[in-house]
Amino acid sequence: MHHVDPLPPLSRRDMLGRIGAGFGTLGLAGLAARPALAAPGSSLDNRLAPLATHFAPKAKYLIQLFMPGGPSQVDTFDHKPLLAKHAGQRPQLVNRKSLRNTKGGLFPSPFGFRQYGETGKWVSDLFPHVGQHVDELCFIHSMHTNIPEHAGAILMMNLGHLHPSRPSLGSWLVYGLGTENQDLPGFVAMSPRAQPRGKLANWGNSFLPGAYAGTYVNIADMKPEAILRDLKNKHLARADQKRQADLLARLNRVQLERVKQDQQLEASIEAMEMAFRMQFAVPEAFDLSKESKSTLEMYGGSEYAKGCLLARRLIERGVRTIQLSHSIDGFDIAWDTGHNDIVGGHARLARACDQGIAALLTDLKQRGLWDETLVLWTGEFGRAPTSEGKKGRDHDHYGFTCWMAGGAVKPGFSYGATDEFGLTAVENRVHVHDLHATLLHAMGLDHKRLTYRYSGRDFRLTDVHGNVIHDVLT
Repeated sequence: MHHVDPLPPLSRRDMLGRIGAGFGTLGLAGLAARPALAAPGSSLDNRLAPLATHFAPKAKYLIQLFMPGGPSQVDTFDHKPLLAKHAGQRPQLVNRKSLRNTKGGLFPSPFGFRQYGETGKWVSDLFPHVGQHVDELCFIHSMHTNIPEHAGAILMMNLGHLHPSRPSLGSWLVYGLGTENQDLPGFVAMSPRAQPRGKLANWGNSFLPGAYAGTYVNIADMKPEAILRDLKNKHLARADQKRQADLLARLNRVQLERVKQDQQLEASIEAMEMAFRMQFAVPEAFDLSKESKSTLEMYGGSEYAKGCLLARRLIERGVRTIQLSHSIDGFDIAWDTGHNDIVGGHARLARACDQGIAALLTDLKQRGLWDETLVLWTGEFGRAPTSEGKKGRDHDHYGFTCWMAGGAVKPGFSYGATDEFGLTAVENRVHVHDLHATLLHAMGLDHKRLTYRYSGRDFRLTDVHGNVIHDVLT
């Protein structure tokens, strides 16, 4: 006869539950802050369900138009006519200490600038289509970051840190806000051909649960029916797949309850549940043939323009955040052609994105998405107003330009300034941490309260830094 011990050994969890019933209340505050985490059912549903914000949001979605490689501020949106007056002069001759260690003499922009809109904002001839929208844009001309090196600066812009060990901006947003379409990822990263330097880290979740990781799409290889590999099941109908998925999920959750906590198993459950949903929703969302001829013509035929149109389609379907990086010819820091060829390199890159970006802004307004979408255009840093070789510029992390658009920010507004030559931010300086704090604030999140406890400490996107730039917000 098999003997059953009436008092089997207690696990640590069972012991704490019996002798310290009050311990359970310690987690109540955290569950109250994120009630979806306490709900029964699918772990994926819980983690991606829309969540209450810290305060009323000014925007619901973020589209990041990322320009890796360092677009030159003095050749795009930061007009500096004094460069022509002092062309070729060594920095010492104009008595600017901040310029004394840069290469070459002052190098005027080879591109013309003209004024646009009622604000009379000066914009380079590189961006004639975007120039038509200056009365809707909010420029920050006083950005600065930590180092003038691509890999670290790209991570700083996308992770708020110089090392790839932190969650990305998009992952933090999905963690804090959830998403509004359970059939699509909450965060989608896209680029034509080349992923930005750092690759997965730019949309990764790091120590956040796997549900908050970004999903990457290569626009050049995009086919709606095969946008994500190994997603379709050719042999089973949807109902049969659903029964198998539900059974597998139940078995996995039984195992998960036994082991109490297993992040790898949790991530696997989440991935399988999402994969089942995505195989039907993704092809429809990425099928540009459903767009009208006039819409396609408005965006233009470049790969980056396709990405802009896809960004609008995904936002329409409730995807929380999009990162759309720019690349040409497989170069992961495309704007770095500025080292030796500002004229040719910047011109090619601008032609490939200008029309698509302008069309995106127009489309968001026409479809009633403007007020709830925040658009951010930025590189990881800028370029010096001095020359490198005959036709290039070196990196400049002391001062560069970004711009934002949408109902959350002041239209036709410029904030901050660089010096008279465009090298250093001298007025209302804005660090990347400040930009991140401002983006989160616009989305209804307090950057100091959006934290995740890992390895014995609370982490946040802005680390121990960051100030919200209220002057740029509506």
